[in-house]
Parts: sequence; structure tokens; C-alpha cells
Amino acid sequence: MDNNTQEKKPDIFDKLMHLPVLNIFEPFYKKNKEVLMYLFFGVLTTAVSFVTAGAAKALLEHLDFGKSAVSNISTVISWICAVTFAYVTNRIWVFDSQTKGAGAIVREMASFYSGRLFTLGVEMLMMWIGYSLLDFNYWVTKIIANVVVLVLNYVISKLIVFRKKKTTEE
Repeated sequence: MDNNTQEKKPDIFDKLMHLPVLNIFEPFYKKNKEVLMYLFFGVLTTAVSFVTAGAAKALLEHLDFGKSAVSNISTVISWICAVTFAYVTNRIWVFDSQTKGAGAIVREMASFYSGRLFTLGVEMLMMWIGYSLLDFNYWVTKIIANVVVLVLNYVISKLIVFRKKKTTEE
């Protein structure tokens, strides 16, 4: 049987769109599902990042670390937590990765984490310039950096990590 003729099972978000009040949004949802899911999980990933950054920042300040160390260490801790959350949600719900096999999944993860390492560098540079050098408010700087990172991460995920591979059946 041709894989293209098989209907994909609805996920939990598809099922939510069938609820009486939400079903009026279903056509818009179906048309824009990938972007909507990316934004939804992007907000949740940002929340994971902010909560873990805040907890790490509070702990590090309590231990009397310098501003630069607080910024860098809290950013790395929040990055690890947020990227792990993002990989799982992007793989399952946003880009619907069909990658199978341990080796292929490890390569996909390595590609995802590599892209996120690049944007971690962007975020750390923005935090260093904004918070450490220019003495801007930590959270204002964090929000601006996260908007830039969110856009870069989508582009990297869409065009590199989870790009749809063309398959030919023989």
C-alpha cells in the first residue's frame, strides 16, 4: 500500500479542534497547524527557559557570583532544559518527524542541538552585551534575545533539522 494514501491519525490538538467552541477555528488551524504548533510550543519552551533561568539566577546570586557568571551560567542551564523540551515537542507535534532507528534519531538530535548551540551563542552574546555591558534590565534583555532566538530556531528546524525528505517508492 502506498504510504501517501494512508490517513494520519489525529493527535490531541486535532481532537481539541473538534470540540464545540473550538471547531470554528478548525479550518484556520488545519491551514496553519505547523506555525501554530511552533508558536504554542515556543511559548512553553520560553516558559521553561525563563523559569529555569530565574531559578538558576536566584541561586547563583545567592552564592554571590558576578553578573557575567550569573548571566552565562543561568543561560546555559535554561538552554539545556528548554532545548530538551523543544526537541521532544518539535519532533512529535510541530514537524511530525518520521525519522526511525536509533542512528537516524541520534543524527536528528545532533542536528537539532547543533542548531540550538548556534542560537545559544547568539543569546549569550545578546545577554552579555545587553545585561553585562550596557546594564539593561535582565528580563527585558532576555525577552528580546528570546524573540530573536525563536525566529532563528524555527528557520533552522524547518530548513535543516526536520525538512521533509523526498522519498521514491520502487
